[in-house]
Amino acid sequence: MLRKTYDWVMTWAGSPYATWALFWLALAESSFFPVPPDVLLMALSLSNPARAFLYAGISTIGSVLGGLVGYFLGHGLMEVVGMPIIEFYGATDKFDAIRTVFTENDFLAIAIAGFTPIPYKVFTIAAGACEINIFIFALASIMSRGARFYIVSGLIYKFGEPVKVFIDKYFNLLTILFVILLAGGFAIVKILMK
Repeated sequence: MLRKTYDWVMTWAGSPYATWALFWLALAESSFFPVPPDVLLMALSLSNPARAFLYAGISTIGSVLGGLVGYFLGHGLMEVVGMPIIEFYGATDKFDAIRTVFTENDFLAIAIAGFTPIPYKVFTIAAGACEINIFIFALASIMSRGARFYIVSGLIYKFGEPVKVFIDKYFNLLTILFVILLAGGFAIVKILMK
């Protein structure tokens, strides 16, 4: 089923509505849809490198708005809509762990989730359910989702098809390295501010 959904998403790459499809895909993925917008973002950026950064911006806006949809699903409709989505993805245990993470550092938790292959929708719904400050949520989402999409588009703009193959192959490893660097950066800032 996931492969069919992926193939369906890719059919939009050649469509005159590809830009709108990218926006709606980014929005839906942040709250309930399983296929990340990166696949369509890469296809569009490869087909028109001059617009790669425009596509990254569209992905960021759609994703952050979708994150806010997820936030409000968790905040106001947790039992009716939020939990069924989390259960569908088999992320109930992750949801409970995320509640604990939010008490330690909500900004960092959202920033890491927004950049990594961890299902961002679980974090958006959990953020609403845990009543995380919406401005912190939005800022962390803009920064992390923007960084993710602009890095992908920038690399494709600069290096083309070879970087797409590299990103596809090593995405999880690259994500882990980024999270280590991000967490290290926050730790350094925290030490310097003491």
